[in-house]
Amino acid sequence: MTKSGIFDLSGRTALVTGSSRGLGRAMAEGLANAGARILINGTDASRVAQTVKEFSDNGHSAEAAPFDVTSESSILEAFSRFDAAGIEIDIVINNAGIQFRKPMVELETADWQRVIDTNLTSAFMIGREAAKRMIPRGYGKIINIGSLTSELARATVAPYTVAKGGVKMLTRAMAAEWAQHGIQSNAIGPGYMLTDMNQALIDNPEFDAWVKGRTPSRRWGRPEELIGTAVFLASSASDYVNGQIIYVDGGMLAVL
Repeated sequence: MTKSGIFDLSGRTALVTGSSRGLGRAMAEGLANAGARILINGTDASRVAQTVKEFSDNGHSAEAAPFDVTSESSILEAFSRFDAAGIEIDIVINNAGIQFRKPMVELETADWQRVIDTNLTSAFMIGREAAKRMIPRGYGKIINIGSLTSELARATVAPYTVAKGGVKMLTRAMAAEWAQHGIQSNAIGPGYMLTDMNQALIDNPEFDAWVKGRTPSRRWGRPEELIGTAVFLASSASDYVNGQIIYVDGGMLAVL
């Protein structure tokens, strides 16, 4: 990917949650290739540090930002550190997420809450703190990560489905309040992607066949295939796009 015109992110700083691996890392690399400075986030400080080193070795500007996205105090402390260091965040990708599979009648409330906190409440808290700082500057890009389950339910993943449905509406709520301040709030809805979180499904021949049969593209998505959409939504190319969710799903939601 090359830096060019309205897609150039030079001079911009992006916080990507859950960016030490998986989809978050792929999107962070895409933004870095477009010129952005990246704040690498995760709960494992050593993994975050290793990711920062790998970014730096590849000529990118990256800094460690290890904190727990489910902890309000940790988020507030992180933003206070950014403020003290003079770091102005222009772009946020709320990517951190977890999955938990169990029938609802067997689901413990604590497990429900953990999924909601990680996938939905974290996006609200981080988006809120970022927006407080973006509003006075009159500029900002907030990108939330939804899912196919932002639109459709699937058995045994109720808390994930509810959280990702909430992400879609949170994105619209952000647009309703913050668009007037020059902030664009949008979401990306990945389809079935080749990630660590999906590895058990990828290794399941029956499920693998179902994904390939159900998806018009007849394959799983690759993490790097989110980069184009992420860069678009993070750049000035999307300055009049607000409150939308763009599905990168190989066509799955488009067909019966």
